[in-house]
Amino acid sequence: MSASVSTLWYVDAPDPAAVLREFSPDRDAAHALLSRLFPDRRVDPGECVPLTDAGGHEEDAERIWVGSYPGVTVVSGPRFRLRRPSELPSMWLRTPASERTYLLASDPPGAWGSFAAWECGRLRRAFGASTVEFFEDDGLPFVWERPFWAGEHPLRWPPDVPPPPQSLPFHPRKLVEEAHGAWLGFRYVGRRDTEPDPREIRMWSFALRSPVLRVSVPAAPRIAWWRRLATR
Repeated sequence: MSASVSTLWYVDAPDPAAVLREFSPDRDAAHALLSRLFPDRRVDPGECVPLTDAGGHEEDAERIWVGSYPGVTVVSGPRFRLRRPSELPSMWLRTPASERTYLLASDPPGAWGSFAAWECGRLRRAFGASTVEFFEDDGLPFVWERPFWAGEHPLRWPPDVPPPPQSLPFHPRKLVEEAHGAWLGFRYVGRRDTEPDPREIRMWSFALRSPVLRVSVPAAPRIAWWRRLATR
């Protein structure tokens, strides 16, 4: 697995994969969403890029990517790379309101992954872990998680490296990949032929900038006409 992911999904459509396959992202709707979320910032549109190129690094904190589709909206940026996804600021759950909200993060260098699911704004499940440490494991696991916890997808260690006693029975990033398939109908790695290609899912890039301060200069005081005459 090599995909780096930091996305937040708002889903109302019954088949998000079909929506992502058939429609193009609406730049105006994406701009309007960010304007509501950041009323004190200027939102400057940029280019349209593939989902696989969105997300950025820590230095891209003032850049955000949005794909607005009918019944599906995805927002991407380093601010969603959360080891404890339940710590997502509440502003992201209020606007926009959706039936289902998913956070998905996968970090290849750190070998960790996380995900969370909200239903009508209420947290149902939150998970985050590296190969040897739990960051968060709240709520009842979904049915599609069971094979991982049952040991059907064991974490493979190099032959000369003994697994630590506290190691997980699976790689957490593989569990995040399975969440993509269960919730959104596509995967970054191990994609089925019937699934949308994440390289073909498009998003608009936006820069968040401080508003331009307009300083009003008072007009020069007017001298009464009679005073001007008196000085002649």
